[in-house]
Amino acid sequence: MARPSSPSANLSGTHRVRGACPHDCPDTCALEVSVSDGRVVKVAGAADHSPTAGVLCTKVAFYPERVYHPDRLLHPLRRVGGKGPGAAFERISWPQALATIAERFRKIVASDGAEAIVPYSYAGNSGLLGYGSMDRRFFHRLGAAQLDRTICASAGAMGYRASIGGSLGFDVENVVDARLIIIWGSNSLVSNLHFWRLAQEAKRRGARLVAIDPCRTATADKCDQHIALRPGTDSALALGLMHVLIRDELLDHDYIARHTLGFDALKERALQYPPARVAAICGIDEGVVEQLARDYGSTVPAAIRTNYGINRTAGGGMALRTLACLPALIGAWRHPAGGILLSSSGNYPVASAALERPDLMPEPTPRTVNMSTIGQDLLRAQPPIKALFVYNSNPVAIAPQSAEVVRGFARDDLFTVVHDLFQTDTADYADIILPATSHMEQLDIHKSYGHLHIQVNQPAIAPLGEAVPNTELFRRLASEMGFREACFADSDEDLCRQAFDWNDPRLAGLSWETLKAAGHARLNLPRGAAPFAEGGFPTPSGKCEFYSATLASAGVDPLPDFIAPREWQQSSLATEFPLALLTPPARNFLNTSFANSARFLAQEKSPAIHLHPDDAAARAITDDSQVRIFNRRGEFKARAVVSDRVRPGVAMATSIWWRKLSPDGRNCNEVTSQALTDIGGGATFYDCLVEVAPL
Repeated sequence: MARPSSPSANLSGTHRVRGACPHDCPDTCALEVSVSDGRVVKVAGAADHSPTAGVLCTKVAFYPERVYHPDRLLHPLRRVGGKGPGAAFERISWPQALATIAERFRKIVASDGAEAIVPYSYAGNSGLLGYGSMDRRFFHRLGAAQLDRTICASAGAMGYRASIGGSLGFDVENVVDARLIIIWGSNSLVSNLHFWRLAQEAKRRGARLVAIDPCRTATADKCDQHIALRPGTDSALALGLMHVLIRDELLDHDYIARHTLGFDALKERALQYPPARVAAICGIDEGVVEQLARDYGSTVPAAIRTNYGINRTAGGGMALRTLACLPALIGAWRHPAGGILLSSSGNYPVASAALERPDLMPEPTPRTVNMSTIGQDLLRAQPPIKALFVYNSNPVAIAPQSAEVVRGFARDDLFTVVHDLFQTDTADYADIILPATSHMEQLDIHKSYGHLHIQVNQPAIAPLGEAVPNTELFRRLASEMGFREACFADSDEDLCRQAFDWNDPRLAGLSWETLKAAGHARLNLPRGAAPFAEGGFPTPSGKCEFYSATLASAGVDPLPDFIAPREWQQSSLATEFPLALLTPPARNFLNTSFANSARFLAQEKSPAIHLHPDDAAARAITDDSQVRIFNRRGEFKARAVVSDRVRPGVAMATSIWWRKLSPDGRNCNEVTSQALTDIGGGATFYDCLVEVAPL
């Protein structure tokens, strides 16, 4: 087998290049990209990457189709005529595009201040350079508004940190030795494939797998037990487990005494949630609560793998906080295969300040705009937002309450720039569209939020057309704006060298040069270790904090609790809109990435809404019929799938379809809310009541 090489070698013939998947997924697969005569011909997993073992999801396996998609944007474009679907654009040069943007920005700064300009980006590219480096430097130097990037994980991350101190957990490669694995709010087969591979190995070794999810997902199908609780009631179930653990003395008192804070207060709170009450809240049998608690308290090692779907309700932050307290009660942290894992990203010594240069910002610090409320902010923020620069995101499709988002983007006085591979729903509203490179055409360096490896993505081919990565775009724009700070001359290799604190012990033996040569390497953390076997949590107290003074000081309940969804079957709104809508990712899409692929569109067929047979019959809805899903915020149309894979009272619409590729030009975010989570300012996509009616 030929050694993977850099794109500078073997420019003719066939060669392979080391890469890393940049998409918003915890697996961060290591790639081997085969190139023939300057063209990507195959993408495979790297077999020597232990967390992923050479296995790829279907989406990335067919990545050349994305690189060479006939609709790739290859040149800068300028809108001519009106905004929105069907908008017309003309080709312009890069100098014309940059001059137009710089001129508009200067005018806005002079008339309204730099805070009227808002960058809008997220994890369309999760590499450290692509996600946040030269772009942040540019907007900091400009003095633009700051973007609060909340749309996925902020609530859960904050709640989780309140309990255990950081985005940390068990080493995923150790989970093969667990004997009970609770997959809580995660469809791992779709959203975390390589964890599922390891969980299956654990099952072969004797582990019992339990899925907790309102829907019987593909993952739940393959688990030993599926608990279909009501959406947004996860913290109630966790408190019910605590109740039984305490009542029945299924506790590790030594671990609690030495490594936790606030047990007596937690005990008092948990005893308010007996199984009967929890069963009524969650819509499950009381015996299920009892048995799961006994299993969890008596099985060693016991692991919980959770994900961010749980945090997308009103009490989402508190939900992840509550789950994160469970392992300390039973001493699960003593074991390498025990504990909980939401994210592993806190293990990486990322040098964020060096990459992003917040010191370039003016004083006082510019205002902050929450990306989850961009619709209402575009319409009502004061002072008004006058310009948006969108990259790594598609807010017209993905932001909640689409009707407001669309009205905001359609403003005649809003200047919008979009940097993307394709003319997305958002790009239809742009004044200037700029062509972006795929990760096959750019250098980047990656951490992961699902394992403990650091990785390099080498460019496999030259950029197609006039496409450029984010880093080069913002270098050019900084030059056009007259920014002379030396940091704007940093090359992509310079940025990779600056991305981590290479002197940190977790990177011992590694440097940019050695990593670049190897392609990927594990952090210098011991294999087979339990991170909190002897406590040492990165909380203020150094303990797992059942009682959080940090939350108390912020005016938040310092103890775990159940916060009911704003919209659920027990609310008055349910008399008008009785179905709880969930909008998890479609198997073949990743948010809106891949959602314009002919291959994957054919597999997904059309937007679908899954209904329990009882709910369908009550509405005279038949399988494969067209239906209307609606609430006071809006409506969209979809194909009905009648199935007992969803519990009664729940409707599930797989997402996220491009609006313009949907039959009615709308998607599920027509009905979702811009209301925010309890902590972290996160989006509440899964806190949404609707009604469904036949067409």
